[in-house]
Amino acid sequence: MKRFIEEYAGKEFDLVIVGGGITGAAVAYDAASRGLSVALVEKGDFGSATSSATSKMIHGGLRYLATFEFGLVRESLRERRIMENIAPNFVYPMPVMFTSSDTRLSNNKWFIEIGMILYDILSFDKGWTWDKSKKLPMHRMVSRDRVLKMEPNVKKEGLTGAAMYYDCVSIVPERLTLAFIKSAVKYGAQVSNYTKAMDFITNGGDGKHRRITGVRVKDLIKNKEHDIRGKLVINCGGPWADILLNLAGGKKADEKLRRSEGIHIITKKLINDHIVGSTTAAGKHFFLIPWRNHSLIGTTDTEYVGSPDEYCVTRKSIESLISEVNESFGNGSLIKYDDILYTYGGLRPLVEDQTEDVYESSRKYEIYDNKEDGLDGLVTVEGGKYTTSRNLAGSVMKMVKEKIGKKIGEEITAKEYLAGSEIPDMEMFVLECKKKYNSFRDSHMDYLSRIYGRELDAVMAIAGEKKEWSAPLNRDGEMLAQVIYAIRNEMALTLKDILFRRTGLGTLGHPGDAVLKKIADTAARELKWDEKRKKKEIKEVLDQLRIPE
Repeated sequence: MKRFIEEYAGKEFDLVIVGGGITGAAVAYDAASRGLSVALVEKGDFGSATSSATSKMIHGGLRYLATFEFGLVRESLRERRIMENIAPNFVYPMPVMFTSSDTRLSNNKWFIEIGMILYDILSFDKGWTWDKSKKLPMHRMVSRDRVLKMEPNVKKEGLTGAAMYYDCVSIVPERLTLAFIKSAVKYGAQVSNYTKAMDFITNGGDGKHRRITGVRVKDLIKNKEHDIRGKLVINCGGPWADILLNLAGGKKADEKLRRSEGIHIITKKLINDHIVGSTTAAGKHFFLIPWRNHSLIGTTDTEYVGSPDEYCVTRKSIESLISEVNESFGNGSLIKYDDILYTYGGLRPLVEDQTEDVYESSRKYEIYDNKEDGLDGLVTVEGGKYTTSRNLAGSVMKMVKEKIGKKIGEEITAKEYLAGSEIPDMEMFVLECKKKYNSFRDSHMDYLSRIYGRELDAVMAIAGEKKEWSAPLNRDGEMLAQVIYAIRNEMALTLKDILFRRTGLGTLGHPGDAVLKKIADTAARELKWDEKRKKKEIKEVLDQLRIPE
């Protein structure tokens, strides 16, 4: 992939998409695959904000049953299955143990079982997977003793048992978002990260009604501005959607988007093979999730007021999550602040403002034609969730079809593998990779084959060029060849891109000074950084890795 903005010569596109998170990526893929010309710009790196701040789950939305959002649950369950099909190397079934207790009605085992029966009914098609290993079984209820045998860190007091069911995990959502970007590029979309929307281009109008004809952007790498023309502009800014609208003006520009903070922490391994969920005293849910031989804990759901550009995870947020975990697991002191290896967070855009607590707000989405605000040629997408992003893109295309005045193709995104994920039998593919690269440890090839899929051979070709490029840098077998591949083929431009979004080298916490130096030195050679730039890149990585004090 190459940043189109560096060679942009004034072409007019059918669609200009602003925002390169999962929503923008999915819209770009859907539009390009239907034959439309597409430009996508992202002010940071692809998937660097909300889309990378997930619980790494592709879930059916069990908790939305409590608010009677049956349509959203059904959509989520269908899209979960489609994600398993089109991204088999990224999305996997995993058992979930949701504990029941005698402390509150909503956590009563009979109340939970009723919800589980309904969840099974709504997911009637969960066995219709292309790869039979991806089938999800029906739920079952397990006893208190069985729960404690399987997961000893579950809190004993008040425990009455658990519901066992299956949902899906996305082992590396950053690369899953990137796979949508690559799929869009495969169909001709032009994409560019580090390209910030500065203003909208209009044809003037009468002061009340204007037509948006494009976006003025700034290439933050080359420090150069460009006007990108488009028949229709799609605002996929996520938590920044209202800020983008302010650039254009219009009646809706004064409305503030409601934002919810969700944080996660990564610690030593606290659970075995199950995602373990519990309800807090306040009636909110959170999960302990097995991930890369560690535990991922989250998420929170707290209203955030302020500029999304100034958002950061705070000690107060972390301590609040730790308190909830210790109230619900173990003996009251399962984890301490010093146990945190890494923490990350993000902001979710919400379209509903009727509820007092953002936890109760819907995760539905809204596709808004800004013509009603006097801004024809602009469509804004707000809300939604990772699991349903592909279907959201299909809904966007229905509005595009009405507005663009051009015949477009049929939807294919539910029928084709994502780029690099063309794998009919995932477990057989992993075995073949282990045999092909038998000089590497099986556990390393298991991990690498899953995060790269069909692109693994290209990574291993680089690894074969120099011994130092294939030496393992962590227990998962990640190596410098991935750093080089990310720069040469995946538009990685910063050290943070490499450590947190193209690889997992930084997502379990600080990789160690020696490893960080090797990665920075390799990136500096590939990207031709001088010593000053390299030190700046290292500092920015260390800032992100630092646990709030």
